[in-house]
Amino acid sequence: MELEQARKRAEELRVIIERNNRLYYDQDAPELEDFEYDALTRELKALEAEFPQLVTANSPTQKVGGTPSGRFAKVTHAVKMESLLDAFSFDELRDFDRRVREAGIEPEYVVEIKIDGLSCSLEYENGVLVRASTRGDGVVGEDVTANVKAIKRIPKTLKNAPEYLEVRGEVYMPHDAFQHLCAEQELQGAAPLQKSAQCCRRVSASEGF
Repeated sequence: MELEQARKRAEELRVIIERNNRLYYDQDAPELEDFEYDALTRELKALEAEFPQLVTANSPTQKVGGTPSGRFAKVTHAVKMESLLDAFSFDELRDFDRRVREAGIEPEYVVEIKIDGLSCSLEYENGVLVRASTRGDGVVGEDVTANVKAIKRIPKTLKNAPEYLEVRGEVYMPHDAFQHLCAEQELQGAAPLQKSAQCCRRVSASEGF
């Protein structure tokens, strides 16, 4: 591919990816399926790797997450919340393993089914949940403490906890709970990830879902 062709395609990909990022992070309503989004992102990364002069500071490949919406108080993460790298082939897994070993690490691997949810940080002080926040752009997220405290399975207190503890993970909705919610509220066109994000990012914890 010639440089100008690559430049044009990279610009097209950035527009599509950025639009989906806004829909995903700001409105909890992505247009693309995960595999479609990942394929477009991988294509853009490949173009930028082949033509480094096409990399821009504003490229979605240079960002993590989305910009906080302004509806919630902002939270600055003490340690940046990164996103995980994707691998879609055994060659990519072997390459990852090679790089880890070259760094002097003898890894052990745990393989689990992927659960796609809303990245969330839980902060405990003296065993008490004091703050829950979204990843946002990785540096600054949104304070969703009130909504997360409404999730029954998230512990509000911990026994024998250190003075300060931060737990990072995914807030997600199991399919059976999602189907029950859809039947109860006659929802159409939504997805478990979308509803999980919406529940965490309600302006009022008393809003019904």
